[in-house]
Amino acid sequence: MPEHAMPEHVMTSDPARARRNVYILVMAQAFLGAQMSMIFIIGGLAGQSLAKNLCFATLPISAIVLGSMLAATPLSAAMQRYGRRAGFWIGTGSGAIGASIGAVALLQQNFWLFVVGGLFTGVYQSSQGFFRFAATDTADDAFKPKAISYVLAGGLASALIGPQLVKLTSQAMVVPFLGTYLAVIAINVIGSVLFLFLRIPKPPVSTHGHVVGRSRRELLREPRVLVAIIVAMVSYALMNLVMTSTPLAVVGCGFEQNTAADIVSAHVVAMFLPSFFTGFLISKFGVERIMATGLVILGAAGIVGMMGVDIENFFVALVLLGIGWNFGFIGATAMLSSSHEPSERGRIQGLNDLLVFGGVTMASLASGGLMNCSGGSAQDGWTAVNLAMIPLLTLAGGALIWLWMQPKSK
Repeated sequence: MPEHAMPEHVMTSDPARARRNVYILVMAQAFLGAQMSMIFIIGGLAGQSLAKNLCFATLPISAIVLGSMLAATPLSAAMQRYGRRAGFWIGTGSGAIGASIGAVALLQQNFWLFVVGGLFTGVYQSSQGFFRFAATDTADDAFKPKAISYVLAGGLASALIGPQLVKLTSQAMVVPFLGTYLAVIAINVIGSVLFLFLRIPKPPVSTHGHVVGRSRRELLREPRVLVAIIVAMVSYALMNLVMTSTPLAVVGCGFEQNTAADIVSAHVVAMFLPSFFTGFLISKFGVERIMATGLVILGAAGIVGMMGVDIENFFVALVLLGIGWNFGFIGATAMLSSSHEPSERGRIQGLNDLLVFGGVTMASLASGGLMNCSGGSAQDGWTAVNLAMIPLLTLAGGALIWLWMQPKSK
């Protein structure tokens, strides 16, 4: 039965259909999501092999983040108008196009074409972010938390699948990394078939013409909104800054590319595994404490990273980085969601994503320069990356302290 022909009340009252949709989205997260860890593992290394100026090595990764930021609002609008399936197909189509452009760029040794491919990959990354929301579309209130958790579990599978595929494909052809990008094309083409089995209705079109609630400027004057955005920006930017540099640092310090893949895999697992209990911790200890704990763990990741460049240091630092991101970013998201009215949701969430991923883009751009243009060795660059965490952590920590000092509303 066509997606648009399914009445909403039938969809939302059918637990079996809701579970079916979740299973499909879990498989999509596990299979399609593997491409992101694949590209993040080799994107900086491939960029380094193509760039004439090594300070720009991570620019292709920055392009992915920028593409994701720019695509979020149009994709959301497309799903509102045409349904989830159409939006996800836009994402997989863009992922295949991005990988195709990346493959051609590798064959032609064209760095800037490689960067353009990253922009299209970013559109896929943005669409993947909607999987967890789609899982709740046909779920009742009792099943929604489980639906989100199951989809996040799919992220764990993708964290394991992606690095293994990199090991199999990155050196499988004469041109390094070409095999990986061809594999990403196949993943998008095959994975897009999964969405044929989704049964999610298109949402009703709003007929309200008035803009109600506070303006963006007024919302930013709300302390909890402002602090939530700052902590989300810092948590995500630092995670991207260090993760993007890691494969360059690991390989630059004399270890194998496969070792870098294992470290990134451990990091991605650490990003998503705590999600099963982060919500419980927020309920038990309060969102501010969990956000503060996340910032402390991010700081610990930087300290471990600066203590040495042994394999153990890289593994521990990246695991701590993933856990710190989870607590900081999910805590900030929970704080933001409780700090505005439903009528203000689209306004402030759109602004939040713009600012957060704008910060991530800047961090990704800075990553290559810090890693390759700070000192005369990979160890010097890795130290510079970890030192760069200090001012951002100070900003976020100061914002939380400022929030704690605000008068409590009665």
